[in-house]
Amino acid sequence: MNARDGLAPSAASRPQLIADTALRLLAERGMRGLTHRAVDEAAGLPQGSTSNLARTRAALLEAAVGRLAEREAAVLTPDELPRPQRDRPSGAEAGAGPGAGAASGAGAAAGGAEVPALAEALSLALHRYLTHHRELLLARYELALEATRRPALREVYDRAGRAFREPVVAMLAAAGSAAPERHALSVVAWCDGVLFSCTAGQFHAAVPTRAALRTSCAELLAGMLPGAGASRGGTGVAGE
Repeated sequence: MNARDGLAPSAASRPQLIADTALRLLAERGMRGLTHRAVDEAAGLPQGSTSNLARTRAALLEAAVGRLAEREAAVLTPDELPRPQRDRPSGAEAGAGPGAGAASGAGAAAGGAEVPALAEALSLALHRYLTHHRELLLARYELALEATRRPALREVYDRAGRAFREPVVAMLAAAGSAAPERHALSVVAWCDGVLFSCTAGQFHAAVPTRAALRTSCAELLAGMLPGAGASRGGTGVAGE
């Protein structure tokens, strides 16, 4: 709640309000439009409020990245993610030692069984971003570019990104991937590419359906996970 609503923000909510306002300004005006004064005005705060919280531009950008990570983490909640079955052999483990044939078969079955769940979770997150959180995406692109010029911001940005990448690695390993780190790079890069193309790139005019996103994701995973090819046809149910 800001001053324009008739109530001043509490001390506890002010940092969040300032960070959220910074993200909104980044999406609306770009990096040049983000100043301490602009945040104060847009948030309905007394002049100097943002400077008191984040004295430098670098501090304001880091606060924006931190808040971006919090909001993006809420796009897909942990209970909506597939639960990795850690007792299941990965693709690399399945191909070594005695009994490798049986283990490899188990890994293949795992991949085929988990592709629909993985595709469902990833497509749900992508669809939510594109339909309800485009502002966050635009702010993220502004911050990502700025991070290439600011090593300290790069460190904060990369640390926040690991919160998404590491669960993807774990899910792929549990599904039988023989190279979960390398496959995670492909999956994350595909997700980032879809989000950028449908927000600021050649496909910005129309949001793909969840069914289309789910099918494309399953097709990608089918090339990575043993036994997953047969599961592709079962993931293209009606989208939202």
